[in-house]
Amino acid sequence: MCGRYATTVDPSLLAVEIDALDETDPEEALLPEEAGPNYNVAPTTKVLTVVARHDRDSPDDEPQRRIRRMRWGLVPRWTKPAEPGVPAKGKPLFNARADKAATTPAFRDALKYKRCLVPMDGWFEWLTEPGPNGKAVKTPFFMTPADGSRIYMAGLWSVWRDSHTESAPLLSCTILTTDAVGELARIHDRMPLIMESRHWDSWLDPDHEAPADLLVPPGEDVIAGLELRPVSDRVNSVKNNAAELLEPVDPGKAPVGEQISLL
Repeated sequence: MCGRYATTVDPSLLAVEIDALDETDPEEALLPEEAGPNYNVAPTTKVLTVVARHDRDSPDDEPQRRIRRMRWGLVPRWTKPAEPGVPAKGKPLFNARADKAATTPAFRDALKYKRCLVPMDGWFEWLTEPGPNGKAVKTPFFMTPADGSRIYMAGLWSVWRDSHTESAPLLSCTILTTDAVGELARIHDRMPLIMESRHWDSWLDPDHEAPADLLVPPGEDVIAGLELRPVSDRVNSVKNNAAELLEPVDPGKAPVGEQISLL
């Protein structure tokens, strides 16, 4: 699974990096961690995503990559409003199994024509081991490219509108997961679906369904480029958000912190 990650890139820089249009709104009201580097991204946070869409004025043109902010936790388009302009609360759909998305009502429409990329510096996962008192001990790890580059995860997105109001539409997304590969399986049995740059155009294509071979776990050669870094258990609390959360620690000397909460 992927319930926590880190991202430090500015949308304008990201747009230049991947040849995309920056469609984020500089006037949008954001939390401090949403407007700048976020070292402890949690579900329901607004995050940066990459989509490919046609220009509304020139629908026959080639689709263009676009940077957009979306709520992490997909809200299906058919969700009923709880109050005017506000979707009813439900299970936070921040992850979707890649092997079941095509048959899951909440994800199957998005998988066809609303696929995205979620850029990040890396993601967190917890290794569970038996402790000296028989209680499980959870050690957080940060999985990140060893060369310091950025990593892009496959995601799905949705647009929710309240047809009874003129409120702005809500864009939301989820991150696809697969069986863990290689050394990652030692820490957790699931992992986010890493999308290699050579597959971006096919994955983002809004006019064609996703090739089935892009929904399988990545090869071990992709995983070999990752560093699996033990980090402080301060990351367990979403209240903690600083660069020190990404620094390596000796797991045997890490202090016992707060309980893990993904929300």
